[in-house]
Amino acid sequence: MLVAEAVGRALAAMGVDTVFGLMGSGNLTVTNALRDAGAHCYGARQETGAVCMADGYGRVSGRLAACSVHQGPGLTNAITGLTEAAKSRTPLIVLAAEMPGAAVRSNFRIDQIALVEAVGATAERVHSPATAMADVARAVRRARVERRAVVLMLPLDVQAAPCPDGATPADGPALAPPRPAESAVTALADLLAGARRPAIVAGRGAVLAGAGPELRALGELTGSLLATSAVANGLFAGDPYDLGISGGFARPLAAQLLGEADVVVAFGAALNQWTTGHGKLLAPDAAVVQVDLDEEAIGAHRPVALGVVGDAAATAEALVAALAGRAPAGAARRTPELAAQIAAGRWRDEPYDESATAGVLDPRTLSIALDDLLPTERTVVVDSGAFMGWPSMYLRVPDAAGFVFPQAFQCVGLALGNAIGAAIARPDRLTVAALGDGGALMSLPELETLGRLGLPMLVVIYDDAAYGAEVHHFAPMGEAVDLAQFPDTDFEGLARAAGCHGLTARSLDDLGALREWLAAPDRPFVLDAKVDPAIYGEWLAEAFRH
Repeated sequence: MLVAEAVGRALAAMGVDTVFGLMGSGNLTVTNALRDAGAHCYGARQETGAVCMADGYGRVSGRLAACSVHQGPGLTNAITGLTEAAKSRTPLIVLAAEMPGAAVRSNFRIDQIALVEAVGATAERVHSPATAMADVARAVRRARVERRAVVLMLPLDVQAAPCPDGATPADGPALAPPRPAESAVTALADLLAGARRPAIVAGRGAVLAGAGPELRALGELTGSLLATSAVANGLFAGDPYDLGISGGFARPLAAQLLGEADVVVAFGAALNQWTTGHGKLLAPDAAVVQVDLDEEAIGAHRPVALGVVGDAAATAEALVAALAGRAPAGAARRTPELAAQIAAGRWRDEPYDESATAGVLDPRTLSIALDDLLPTERTVVVDSGAFMGWPSMYLRVPDAAGFVFPQAFQCVGLALGNAIGAAIARPDRLTVAALGDGGALMSLPELETLGRLGLPMLVVIYDDAAYGAEVHHFAPMGEAVDLAQFPDTDFEGLARAAGCHGLTARSLDDLGALREWLAAPDRPFVLDAKVDPAIYGEWLAEAFRH
């Protein structure tokens, strides 16, 4: 058996059941071996789209996802999607063919290790036939245990060599989540015991740790109100004391209550400008604590009163144990009256002046209408762009796996790929990809992938015929913005050409065909919603000010 075949079989044996990619001469054999061993393989049209599909699949399924790419340009094409996955700490394996060390004259030759490490991903390599199984096991283990995007280089000469008979990967012993130091737990328990208005903010690290139940228990014990960063939206869905998203997308009531907190504990959340609303959501005298697996992340964006290195779930569990028998001062804060106030403080209940412009939709009105139309069991995937606050704020999600926000790199055009991966991971839920027109056109090749796969997925394009963020940012300064504005795009026609249903909407009355499709979704549906380009959110204005 060749090393390429053995690597494919080994990955399948270690739990890789789904792989996305583009086939080339350097990765065809290993990908075929994965498929022959039982993995499901999906072909994309561009490598960043393939990595995004794997990223979305991993975020929603909780399983280790994989992507397969050609050497050289196959990997360079994948880099933007890989950067997002690396910054989001998505456990992911990218199989990348690689030129042999002696092939210095090949057009495909680049320093793939340096390229991968430059964007924050982890580089591994199958070094030889003798070490192949150990190399595969190490890459998989690093992806899972360290929660990293790992690129496993597969040199062509090693792939083509015979693999020793009987070679199998050894996955190693299971590891318990890293627990925090006892002294740190004691210090944080004392802070929470004395807090009268505590708050918990959970981020991506809490989602990856599966810390929702432990954090809910800690919140109930201490009287903490619960909130999440944008990427962890849905982690506390259904809890009566869930304030929703903290930061620029925060509801007015959530911003008020978070601003009153005397102790704020961030679990696996970066306390950056987005999560803290440029610092405005945290009271100047609040004691801010950060819990994170990564020691370098603690205090990276703002000073903290206490830093705790540890897994979010393990730390919350240790705090519950440390507080046993104590009566935290804030426990009495949770009352039915406060729960009722929080329940009534939804974004859709906030008044706004409806757009009076004819022939376009108010994006808020559109989002509320979609929230009413869509089934409760949904996965919402939101792209980057001027529109992104509206679906994030108005579309409810059932849990953290129901919201995918590829925003760690702030790159436009990644969400369609993420949504395809999410739809494959959770076919029991309706996947909704919310895109801007700029992001939709950037990811246009994967519209063909969506149509070819025939996934019953909804794509909603908030279409303002512009890169709206640039228009709203620079036009008030007197800058020319015509290069960021475009003629109207016929997304309905493009959708039909790709094998999807297509619909153009300029008013809520135009949504009839969508209602019919939702009753019996068959193939993908693309809704080109022409929205008022003059409307943008306060979160965007705040970003401009900073």
